[in-house]
Amino acid sequence: MFYVHMLLLLAVIFVGIRHGGVAFGLLGGLGVSVLAFVFGVAPGSPPVSVMLIILAVVAASATLEATGGLKLLVKYAEKLLRKHPNQITFLGPLCTYSLTVLVGTGHSVYPLLPVIYDVAYKKGIRPERPLAMSTVASQMGITASPIAAAAAVVMATAMDNSLDISLINVLSVTIPATLIGVLAGCAWSLNRGKDLDKDEAFQQRLKDEEFRSNLIDPDVESSDQAHTDSVAKRGLFLFLAGILSVIMIAMFSKEVLPEGVKMSVAIQFMMLSVGAIILLATKVSPQKIVNSNVFTAGMTAVVIIFGIAWLSDTIIGHHKAYLVSSLSDLVSAYPWSFAIAMFMASIFLKSQAAVLTIMFPLGFALGIPAPVLIGVIPACYAYFFFPFYPSDLAAISFDRSGTTNIGKYVLNHSFLIPGFIGVTTATVLGYFISTLVINH
Repeated sequence: MFYVHMLLLLAVIFVGIRHGGVAFGLLGGLGVSVLAFVFGVAPGSPPVSVMLIILAVVAASATLEATGGLKLLVKYAEKLLRKHPNQITFLGPLCTYSLTVLVGTGHSVYPLLPVIYDVAYKKGIRPERPLAMSTVASQMGITASPIAAAAAVVMATAMDNSLDISLINVLSVTIPATLIGVLAGCAWSLNRGKDLDKDEAFQQRLKDEEFRSNLIDPDVESSDQAHTDSVAKRGLFLFLAGILSVIMIAMFSKEVLPEGVKMSVAIQFMMLSVGAIILLATKVSPQKIVNSNVFTAGMTAVVIIFGIAWLSDTIIGHHKAYLVSSLSDLVSAYPWSFAIAMFMASIFLKSQAAVLTIMFPLGFALGIPAPVLIGVIPACYAYFFFPFYPSDLAAISFDRSGTTNIGKYVLNHSFLIPGFIGVTTATVLGYFISTLVINH
């Protein structure tokens, strides 16, 4: 019956891919219904702790966006990129990575993509080099963010398994590992493809007058038009102060938090508090908060995790004894192989939090040591494998030169190799850093 139930899970995933977005969550709920009424399987537990943390973080980040603080953060990044155009292949991805780390979502990348293209093209640099790596870097920053859903999943799962793993334990592994992974991808991207003046395909397109006239977008704002709104500055300052407070409390949780209060719970009321303070200090409209892009994307993530993680927890919980007896010898001999399993799951589940919600409990059930599980966290990002993620499609559309593209055979696209380099480097480094940091 395990294989029948797995076929149900795969069917949900493949149908979800066709529809996208919240379809994953809705179909996951349908899968739980089928298991309960058709197969007589008792439903598992929905990931309530994870969902509550995501809700709190999204509320705070959406409040920041409503104040204009997110646009201001993008403006600062734009100013840096235009000041150092020769380093765009490194600085572009580092800026998108940093934005994700700060606000907890890779969707912050969109305003920067046309700027990265503009700076690269005007400097004569092949736009594919910084653009493709920038979208990859924006997703790699998720596991390095103290307020992203991925960190929430790790901490909630550790708490459920009575393991004393702190947010600092996780970040001390994921930040250096993913940052070096991003730098490795940037280094490879420096010389990828031909320079525009030697690219026959680009030179052929240049003969088209309409193509030439569209190479520069006049609507891309210059950094000279810097955002000076005091409300945005106030909102950004309070948000960054809030993140710093969460990190400080995580570092000294045993001394600061009341007895019995877990850090995963503290993140919930802390991030809601951050949003409340920004709201009161800036008097931003609550309606503007719920209409923000961050809020929409965050609520979508909650529904996805609710359904798909509930379905997987039901299947794994029902077949736990079988899975442990079948896979325990393999993972005992090769614990790093769990990274491959997470990578494969992420190819189809376009949410790192969803992958971790499904795979981490299985890892604990199989007896994989906590340092190994934390070390391979970067492997939960693999949806660059198929070039249909929104940020990848956005990079393709913003690259007016046509160098960032989906190849004739679909898989020979601009994001595949930098994605593999970045994630593989981060996972290998994370594995070794974790065994050193957490074991000692």
